Amino acid sequence: MKRIGMVRSLVAVAIAAIAVGACSGGASTSPAASGGTGAAAKYSIGFSNPGGVGNGWREAMLCSAKAQAVKSGEVSKVTIFHRETDAAGQLADIRTLIAQGVNAIIINPAGPDALNPAIAEAIAAGITVVAVDASVTAPGAYNLSNDQEQYAYLGASWLFKEGMGGKGAVVYMRGIAGHPADTDRDTGFQRALKENPGITIASTAVTKWDPNTATTQINDLMSAGTKFDGIWTSGVDSNIVDALKAAGHPYVPIVGADNAGFVTQLLATDGPKGAAVTNPASIGGAGVALALQILDGKKPAETTVHVTPELWSNTDDAGKAKLKAAADPSLPKTWPLGLTIADWTTYSKPELIACKGPGEA
Repeated sequence: MKRIGMVRSLVAVAIAAIAVGACSGGASTSPAASGGTGAAAKYSIGFSNPGGVGNGWREAMLCSAKAQAVKSGEVSKVTIFHRETDAAGQLADIRTLIAQGVNAIIINPAGPDALNPAIAEAIAAGITVVAVDASVTAPGAYNLSNDQEQYAYLGASWLFKEGMGGKGAVVYMRGIAGHPADTDRDTGFQRALKENPGITIASTAVTKWDPNTATTQINDLMSAGTKFDGIWTSGVDSNIVDALKAAGHPYVPIVGADNAGFVTQLLATDGPKGAAVTNPASIGGAGVALALQILDGKKPAETTVHVTPELWSNTDDAGKAKLKAAADPSLPKTWPLGLTIADWTTYSKPELIACKGPGEA
């Protein structure tokens, strides 16, 4: 697939302080092209998200989409399908949205190819389709996603080299099997593993990005006496630290996402050695902004853009500074701190946290 611009020059993640209306205007990739708050509310947006119910990242993604829809002034209604299902279930949800006559559908895809028949039907009906968080291969669809392969590679490389000193056994805690983001992350993780031959895998767990599932899995490993020297988590992190503490197990180096609870743990004087990798859930709101730009006749020349992640470790001054700047104990601990994406989202922090779509009291 082609990309909207070059990856190096793409959207910068705005963490901690959220600025309203940070768009420059005029550029084809700016949500300002969507009309802003003065435009008529003329569009209906659908959002399909299969899985991650109760996962803070997924919840924040949907709240971001709602907030951006309200802020744009162009959206009269947002219809969200958010449930635990597979690709077949998501195909049904997308087709329901098509039947409802929405103008655009935002998809967090269950697979890169499995949704293509329904996406083709949507595009044939004149509906704009934007995949967020992970990419789809359907012709005519747009992709706006976090660079998931690099996300995993950054975190695993730090863990294996800096955290574990190049040797030892790691617990590998994955997300939802078959999800494109999980597949891409596995590619990045395996690349880092190949570069560090002194690292072995103590155990692989499929967490489904569910904190309760992940907690049970790490508790089972500890109860079984499994030896491990580090933990890589696919964004389910603070609960793992809590489980180690509750069991009286010595902390081991751990990698997670830029979730509020995990960042707080990394800054604690008695916390674990670790690193957070950014993965903004505000990609949901950015997807709405892109869809509106396309609906307003300002289609980008290319179809795919990646948000480049950063790694913040608590073992160096630069990383500590970024962790401190991002920290926000007032947020739910499972919420990511990438609350907005510069040049794409324009809502304020209170508007995001309110999690209200157009017409919702």
